[in-house]
Amino acid sequence: MLQVLDLTKEDILHQLKISCQIPSVLEGIATRKIMADTAHSLGIQIETEEIQQAADNLRLANNLLKVEDTLLWLKKYYLSLDDFEEIAYTNLLANKLATHLFLDKAEQFFYEHQLDYVSAIIYEVVLDDEDLAIELFYALQENEITFPEIARQYIKDSELSRTGGYQGTRRRTDFRPEIAAAVFAAKPPQILKPIVTSKGVHLILVDEIIQPQLDNSLHTRIMGELFAGWVRQQIENLQIVAQLDDDISQSKTTEVEGMQFS
Repeated sequence: MLQVLDLTKEDILHQLKISCQIPSVLEGIATRKIMADTAHSLGIQIETEEIQQAADNLRLANNLLKVEDTLLWLKKYYLSLDDFEEIAYTNLLANKLATHLFLDKAEQFFYEHQLDYVSAIIYEVVLDDEDLAIELFYALQENEITFPEIARQYIKDSELSRTGGYQGTRRRTDFRPEIAAAVFAAKPPQILKPIVTSKGVHLILVDEIIQPQLDNSLHTRIMGELFAGWVRQQIENLQIVAQLDDDISQSKTTEVEGMQFS
């Protein structure tokens, strides 16, 4: 029989404090208020049918295919059905605001930052020994060993080892600058000379360089990125005062007059 551990609101708040999560919680609250105020000022409205679709999307995103799955998920996160609807509403509102504010700006941003959206499919093994990495690099050049063999021998993570060190599709901004420069100058398929960083010595196989196309998916992603940046700017112009208890008033401050969002 499992032991019962009763936790109070004070216990939960204290854990948020000592795990240094209060700032992210405050920013989340501020984000919702900024979105609500901005939507109101712009006259953005949400219909019941739209909320239902957003709720369906939320269930799909969390693999909640059955009613039982949804109820267990709600229980796990201590959410009510009203809370679930609020999450769906907030997601929908964020999408509507992103579209309203940045629909006409995403294309120009893409062409101005097109290099940032070039991506690469790579395989990678990170070693501790530079001499070993160089030795393996030349062995690859001479076809004395294959990259999957190196991955199986030197990658400790079993799943990553089985996939040959496959890292998937990664954008330029996903790499350290010194690695990005080498990866996007490669002529695939190409093994890069070992690159030393603070994480170790990187042995990388560049399998493919993918030039970006501004399709609907990327257009939506760019709008989301621009919207996220806009929200960060609004938060930086706020003074957030949190009344956490009777004795302590915590604030995150930046001098600002009023709360005008633009």
